[in-house]
Amino acid sequence: MKTPGSIAKPSLGRGAWSRASLLALLITTALAGTASVHASDLKDSALLSALRHGGCVILMRHASSPERRPSAAAAAPGNSDLERQLDGDGLTAARAMGAALKRLGIPIGEVLSSPTFRARETISAAGLPSPEIAGRLGDAGHGMSRPAVAGWSSWLRHTVAKRPSIGSNTLIVTQMPNISDAYGRIASALKEGGALIFRPDGHGNAQLLATMQISDWPQLASQFKR
Repeated sequence: MKTPGSIAKPSLGRGAWSRASLLALLITTALAGTASVHASDLKDSALLSALRHGGCVILMRHASSPERRPSAAAAAPGNSDLERQLDGDGLTAARAMGAALKRLGIPIGEVLSSPTFRARETISAAGLPSPEIAGRLGDAGHGMSRPAVAGWSSWLRHTVAKRPSIGSNTLIVTQMPNISDAYGRIASALKEGGALIFRPDGHGNAQLLATMQISDWPQLASQFKR
């Protein structure tokens, strides 16, 4: 296993993975004094094999959601507090992601979600298991201001470093401020619905396997059949 800060030779598959060598350069400064993260440069087929085998953690940003809150007439079912919700693109992308995960045979076990409606709606639209709601993945009712998420970074990194149940992957859905506060510039390329994929070793270490955008899932499914 590579040590923190080691640089992997860049090797990209046909999907839209971010360069792991760049990620490795940022690890020591972003995660100093926290659970260690190591970088890898898996190709598409190797990444898919790892996900099918289980033991990975997918840390995901919610799907596309406009900043403006909906009116009562436009609110999605269940959005009684008129929180931000997914737009049409977000719903379509989340559904396509869920379908791709099933087609690829990627097992999802534990699902953790921010209390925010847009995070829970992402999971529901993807047809994934009902999530456990974690307050420290939310915004504390303050619109994701930095003070609202300060102090939660170590908890998130600790949670990402937990090994999933045998034969399954853990999915965590939250907002960008939480992810960037925990992982700094490593997460800077994430668009809405994007994800960092880690493989924890159960001893406080988490190997960063890839960065994905939500559109990469159906692309991956089109390349590989179960």
